[in-house]
Amino acid sequence: MESKNVIAAIALSSAVIVLYALFFTPEQSITKQNLSEKNKIEQNTDTPILEQKETLVQISREEALEKSDRVKFENQSIIGSIALKGAAIDDLTFKDYKISLESEEKVTLLGPRNIEEGYFIESGFVTTDKNIDIPSSDTVWSIVGNDILTEKSPIKLSWTNKQGITFEKEISLDDKFLFSINQKVINSTNKKYNFYSYGQIIRNKIPEGLSNFYILHEGPIATLDDELIEEDYDDIQDQKFSRTAQKGWLGVGDKYYVASIIPPKNKEFKTTFDYKNKFRANFITTEPLELNQNSSIEDSLQIIVAAKRVDVIDGYAESLNIDKFDLVIDWGFLYFITKPLFFGIDYFFKLLGNYGLAIIAITICIRLAFFPLANFSFRSMAKMKALQPEMVRLKELHKNDKMKLQQEMMALYKKEKVNPMSGCLPILVQIPVFFALYKVLFVTIEMRQMPFYGWIHDLSERDPTSLFNLFGLLPYDVPSFLVIGAWPVAMGVSMWVQQKLNPAPTDAMQAKIFMFFPLFLTVILAPFPSGLVIYWTVNNILTMAQQVFIMKRTTVKTAT
Repeated sequence: MESKNVIAAIALSSAVIVLYALFFTPEQSITKQNLSEKNKIEQNTDTPILEQKETLVQISREEALEKSDRVKFENQSIIGSIALKGAAIDDLTFKDYKISLESEEKVTLLGPRNIEEGYFIESGFVTTDKNIDIPSSDTVWSIVGNDILTEKSPIKLSWTNKQGITFEKEISLDDKFLFSINQKVINSTNKKYNFYSYGQIIRNKIPEGLSNFYILHEGPIATLDDELIEEDYDDIQDQKFSRTAQKGWLGVGDKYYVASIIPPKNKEFKTTFDYKNKFRANFITTEPLELNQNSSIEDSLQIIVAAKRVDVIDGYAESLNIDKFDLVIDWGFLYFITKPLFFGIDYFFKLLGNYGLAIIAITICIRLAFFPLANFSFRSMAKMKALQPEMVRLKELHKNDKMKLQQEMMALYKKEKVNPMSGCLPILVQIPVFFALYKVLFVTIEMRQMPFYGWIHDLSERDPTSLFNLFGLLPYDVPSFLVIGAWPVAMGVSMWVQQKLNPAPTDAMQAKIFMFFPLFLTVILAPFPSGLVIYWTVNNILTMAQQVFIMKRTTVKTAT
């Protein structure tokens, strides 16, 4: 039957998409390449060019930190230091996040500029006048007053050049991840100068452990004049990106963490992503600040080096009025489903105290939301199952006349008021929710290292047990491709049982494909986050309960 062919095609296509997404990273499509080329717009301005000439050295992080005097900073969320040589924020560790469940070591994001893993943020002023000394990466700044940066005590750094021009930075820190920097230039001479403010993030190499997964962007990111810009590391190695904007922000994003800069408000700036032996994301204002004789100029910017917690990111977006800063978290093209789904799960987590229970609760809510649609679909499927004997009789009666068979089938559907396509509806509804939940589990740090019950210690990772050692009862490990855990097996079994409740395909080939389908999806979904498998299993159970209830109440009388 054609309707059954459609259902089979939809189901199998969905499985192929899942398989492809899991095991392959597709090459950039022509469409994406064209968009990337469109975004790479060079705009000529008279602003200075930011150059970096540091040489990397083979020393440890600890040795590099000791090579410069430092200002320490600490609040309830982060701890680190700022190098007085160069005045860069180049040492930052998150207090609340471990590198793994098995380790007590905390996640360290930033590192000193001269080591291979260097990753740091700096800001200041530059000028087109080559006769003026400006602060560089070799400049040693002095501390004025307080020498420890906390949320209650800002610090001030100062440096004076040979021409009698003083550069100052006042840096403050909030209780989470925000550095606010007020930069000032004081002119004690009788000459006039023009200065441009800038900020830049420099990363010496592509980070280890990059997900390299096409559903997640990692690398330079910005929103410039309401447009989201996402450039992969490979993109900017091939060709730099540069654009002038009136508002926005820029940064470098990892899966769970981001380093970002918010340029001065109400000033046009040029953003550049490029690669010159290191990756750089920077801005520079396009209109100069005029520094008259015996006067001063100043500018302010914000730096956010954060774990990408939704409440933190959204809080900064609102309190600092940062345009589309919530897109730091890669919600994807299903944003309108993915983000509300996260808020629903987070609500139940706060209510129930466990993200696994929250996923089950949101699954129940989803089932209730689509209850009328599912009812319609299951009633039709129940009628289809009841019609099976009559359909078999018609197929045998008109086996040599396909046209007549089709006419009789359509007459039967019309008489019994059955829509053979209605069985597709539950599948079509579940697919976007399934991928949206996968996205939530994959990109949100709230789900990272969150346990369920029993053997599930991290809902964002696969079920660690395996059918092939009887879920740990046998004393040996199995290869990763044979790690098919208890929850995936439960999902496969529930799918098989659910399949038995549906009308059996009359075509022998379709019947074999459908029989194989639960096993196929069990193997494919085994490496997926356990939270996603829990959702699918519970959803199957709720679907079966609803389907059994409806089928018992649905009867169809047909002529024999």
